Amino acid sequence: MSKDPALLECVPNFSEGRDATVIDRIARAIEAVDGIQLLEVDPGRSTHRTVITFVGAPPATLEAAFQGIAAAAEHIDMRRHHGEHPRMGATDVCPLVPISGVTMDEAASLARALGERVARELGIPVYLYGAAATQAARRQLDAIRSGEYEGLPAKLADPAWHPDYGPAQFNARSGATV
Repeated sequence: MSKDPALLECVPNFSEGRDATVIDRIARAIEAVDGIQLLEVDPGRSTHRTVITFVGAPPATLEAAFQGIAAAAEHIDMRRHHGEHPRMGATDVCPLVPISGVTMDEAASLARALGERVARELGIPVYLYGAAATQAARRQLDAIRSGEYEGLPAKLADPAWHPDYGPAQFNARSGATV
């Protein structure tokens, strides 16, 4: 009997739901990673966000998530973003979901590694939530999103809300990622 291969799902929310070219560039950056299966691209015009769902082995999934976040940082300018959905950044949230052969603790560890890389290589402040949270007050996404993009400069100035990774400085173009 063989063990199921490790499979990790990622469901990032990007703050763009209207410009098909930008959405396509982000989706192509994700799909270009070897071993990734793109399952769905779901843009929302009124919410002005797109949810992309993809799966793969953990290393491929982390690389695809990073490439999607990098593409969003390149193509989305939060200074011009307005929509109905709560958001903090170009990549608002990037959850990792264990599907098979990956525990929740392992997924949380992978989320921490992704967050550290995003902060280090892209200069985007990163907050961890859910099972990956470093503080009890940050387990709920709503608590972290409180104040949204517009309240981010004040949040970053508050030592209690310094990001888990990255600078406690406002990145006007990309905002922050959870």
